[in-house]
Amino acid sequence: MIVLTADSASELFTVACQAVLINGRTAYPRDLTTTEVVGAHLCLTDPRRRLVDVPPARVINPAFAVAEALWILSGTDSPWIFDYNDRLRRYADDGVLRGAYGPRLRRWGGQVDQLDAVRRQLQHDRDSRRGVVQLYDPSRDHLGYRDVPCTLGYRFFVRRGRLIMHTSMRSQDLWLGFPYDIFTTTLIQELMAGWLGVELGEYHHHVDSLHLYAHDAEPAAASLHGAAGTVELEPAVVPWPDLDALLRRVISGESSPADGPTWDAFGRTLTSYRAWKAGERDQARKLAADTPGPLGVALSNWYDHLASHGLGGQG
Repeated sequence: MIVLTADSASELFTVACQAVLINGRTAYPRDLTTTEVVGAHLCLTDPRRRLVDVPPARVINPAFAVAEALWILSGTDSPWIFDYNDRLRRYADDGVLRGAYGPRLRRWGGQVDQLDAVRRQLQHDRDSRRGVVQLYDPSRDHLGYRDVPCTLGYRFFVRRGRLIMHTSMRSQDLWLGFPYDIFTTTLIQELMAGWLGVELGEYHHHVDSLHLYAHDAEPAAASLHGAAGTVELEPAVVPWPDLDALLRRVISGESSPADGPTWDAFGRTLTSYRAWKAGERDQARKLAADTPGPLGVALSNWYDHLASHGLGGQG
C-alpha cells in the first residue's frame, strides 16, 4: 500500500512512478509483464494543477485530455473520440467503446443523469454521504467486451465549505492512463464545486492495481528527472443549465472568448489538433501558440514530440 500527496498532477505522477518502481512487484495479467502496487492512494491538493507535463520524459497529448473530458461530460459514446486517439479503436466492439463512461455518467440505464443527481443531492443536504456516481456495471461488463471501465465510481463530499472528491479504480496504467484520467476527474470536481457554490477541496485517487508495463519502466524512471510543470489552469465555470450547450459549442469548434478563458482554450486546443491531423501543420502550430496558458504550451510540446519521433499525425 502506498499513500502519496502532491500539489500538482505532474509531481503526483513522478512520485507515483518512483513508488511503483521501488515498491512494486511483478505481475503478468494477460501474459503482459507489469510492475504493480496493490493498493494506492494518491492525493492532489490543488486539482486545478491537473495537467501532467514532465518534459522530456512524459509529454502528453493535451488535445486528447480535453477531448476525452468533454466526451465523458457530454454523455456520449460517439466515435469522434477516435479522431484524438486512434489507438482506442482496438478496444471497440462494432465501432463502439462499450465501456464508455459518458452514457453511464449522464444517462445510466438510459434514464439517470448521475451528475445532476449528485448535484441535487448535495444542494439538498450539504453533509450528505450519498453523492455517488457508479460507472462499473456488472450487467454489461461481464459480457466479454474489449473495453471494460477501469474506474468503479466517484464520490463527492462537502466538508467545511470545500468539495472533496474520491475516485476508485480497479486498475490504473500509471504511464498511459493516469495523466488523462486525472485531467477528467478533477475537471468534473471543479465543475461540481462551482454548481454547489463551494470551494475546491482535495482530490483523492484510489487504485487497486497501480502498475507500469515493462516497456514503460525506463521512461518512468527518467521522469523523475523531468521538469514537472505546476501551473494552474484557468477556473472552469459554467452554470448547470448551460453545460450541455457549451459542451456542444466547444466540441464542434464554435466556442469563443465569451464562453470564458478555460472553454475558449479547450476549443482552440481541439481546433488546432484537428488541423494537425488534416496535415495543416503550420496552422496547427499557430493555433497552439495563440492558445493561452499551459494548454497551448503543452500542445506545442506535443507537436514537437510527434515531429521528433516521426509520428506525423499520430497521437
